[in-house]
Amino acid sequence: MSPNKIQPAIATPKTFPRLLGKLWPNLDVHSIAVLMVIAIGVGLGTGLTAVIFIKAIDWVSHFAFEQGLPQILSSLGSGWIVLIPIIGSLISGPIIAFWAIEAKGHGVPEVMQAVIMKNGRIRPRVAVVKSLASAVCIGTGGSAGREGPIVQVGAALGSTAAQLLGLGPQRTITLVACGAAAGIAATFNAPVAGVIFAMEVILGEFTTHYFGTVVIAAVTASVVSRHFLGDVPAFIVPAYNLVSAWEIPLYALLGVLAALTGWLFVGILYYLEDRFDFWHFPDALKPAVGAIVVGLTGLLYFQAMGTGLSTIELSLNGSLPWTLLLMLLFAKLIATSFTLGSGNSGGIFSPALYMGAMLGGVFGYAVHTLFPAVTAGSGAYALVGMASVFSAAAHAPLTAFLIVFEMSGDYRMILPLMVTVGLSTLLSQYMRRYSIYTWKLAKKAIPLERDRDVDVMRGLTVGEVMIQTPDFVRAEISLPELADTFVKTHHHGFPVLDKEDHLLGIVTIQDLERATAQNSNLDLTVADITQRDIVTVQPDDPLSKALGLMSQREFGRMPVVDPQDHTRLVGLLRRKTIIRAYRHAVLRKLEKQHKNENLRLKHLTDTEMLEISLASGMAAIGKRIKNLRLPPQTLIASIRRDDQIIIAHGETLFQPGDKVIVITQRGTFDAVRQALVGEE
Repeated sequence: MSPNKIQPAIATPKTFPRLLGKLWPNLDVHSIAVLMVIAIGVGLGTGLTAVIFIKAIDWVSHFAFEQGLPQILSSLGSGWIVLIPIIGSLISGPIIAFWAIEAKGHGVPEVMQAVIMKNGRIRPRVAVVKSLASAVCIGTGGSAGREGPIVQVGAALGSTAAQLLGLGPQRTITLVACGAAAGIAATFNAPVAGVIFAMEVILGEFTTHYFGTVVIAAVTASVVSRHFLGDVPAFIVPAYNLVSAWEIPLYALLGVLAALTGWLFVGILYYLEDRFDFWHFPDALKPAVGAIVVGLTGLLYFQAMGTGLSTIELSLNGSLPWTLLLMLLFAKLIATSFTLGSGNSGGIFSPALYMGAMLGGVFGYAVHTLFPAVTAGSGAYALVGMASVFSAAAHAPLTAFLIVFEMSGDYRMILPLMVTVGLSTLLSQYMRRYSIYTWKLAKKAIPLERDRDVDVMRGLTVGEVMIQTPDFVRAEISLPELADTFVKTHHHGFPVLDKEDHLLGIVTIQDLERATAQNSNLDLTVADITQRDIVTVQPDDPLSKALGLMSQREFGRMPVVDPQDHTRLVGLLRRKTIIRAYRHAVLRKLEKQHKNENLRLKHLTDTEMLEISLASGMAAIGKRIKNLRLPPQTLIASIRRDDQIIIAHGETLFQPGDKVIVITQRGTFDAVRQALVGEE
């Protein structure tokens, strides 16, 4: 009996680059000038989207809390507030679950994952789903920020533009960073902080390679935002100064408290996220369950709902009593953790700033009461605390500095900010290696090191390596039929599917041998001997995660299942496919390094690099390099043959299938092609 095979999906060709080439045949989409224009377009699109998104939140909030639902639910008394976030979550939850699951949570880790694992490729629908779900969630009282959604939306716009134009991975990642920077710039009217956020958090590195285009996108988005929303800082803050040098130790103590607050926030958020992820309950309804806690919290402290930006401004002006500041700190922590932990959509930037302002305000009241002559008012400490808690949670001190400067328009608190933010970041990194952005990636075994090329297997996903049409056997076949299948295929194990094509487990040749030795009953079927307690992976999982599982449990194969339906088999990982992937990854890295060196040479000299694939019958086949009539000053740089790169020399013999990299002087292309390919 022959094994069955899973049929792969049929890919559709990309036609947009071809259409663009017909309309503008001389357009080079890979040029710097075109990249700048695209960056302006991404900034413009992100800025307009941010304006629409902010207006949408205001409209939903007005309907939910002022004119609309309050009148409809007036018979419930003050209890109507509890229902508002639940109603909103019953709308946003299904939108996320059924249209784009990447839109849940605060969005930034998903952008970072796309940069690391997918070369910046993000599904276009994410932008639409994230905008709709977040506007409904935040507008109906969900405790989340608006910057995370706009960062993800901007990144999706940049990625979509790159994919439509057929740009390579480096340009795609650059445009993703442009969109992320534009999102922060437009949301907070903070272009400098947007640029630094994209470099510090999204890319994890500061290089001039990205800087210019990212700046252009951020400035464009900020101009659009200022045109529609006004050219004013996010917060109107009184003038604060360092009153005395004796305040520095007090600000250092605030940094310690900020580190503890950030550590607590990250821990609670991801604890709840894990609990909701492992809970066997419809994903579409989980946000509504979390919204129950949000609603009850809002019933007690209404200021903890939504973005809380107006409450932050009150704390910066010293207008709130210390008791309320203290309660709002914990109320916001609970409400945000349940909003995002349950799978709703929104950002963590504003909640972190909010908690920092509340913490700093309480601390400021305390120290000003104890030392009134040498300390500023509570608002100054709220301003510094705002940056400190965010930096403790995000491990992004430069972004924290700049966002507070640009949002407040006040640069005079630089010394307290440096002390507090620096100390809070240092202690936070000591207490927990991962930030609120990177912890989710670390749990998925996604590499986070700055030098992501150290391990050539990093960056590969299970979907890139798996067998897409794996052999499998049916649960109902007999053991003799299974034995016959093992003999014909030479495999040592198969996934087992039932009549409804649901994955039951794995059956190996050892299972068959044990069953045959222990039981002479030939009426047994494959279902009777199948191992049902199996470990599976998904196509988007890092290959390193699968390798770890296979190594720990000594598996020779691992089923790959659909992320939306864990009983649907979509592929299979085998040891030999992973070994083959390793060889290709090494080759890909070597080839990339070689091309980079050739490109560097091209820019330094009047040369160009050509890549020519040889086939049977071409002029160079069977000849040695020294016997070819190549133009002067022409160099055969390398030859790719099967799974290796050959460094060429005069005695190298050309074979069919060789891919030849040639460096030659400009204008000699036809002569080189004549020597290698011949007459066509």
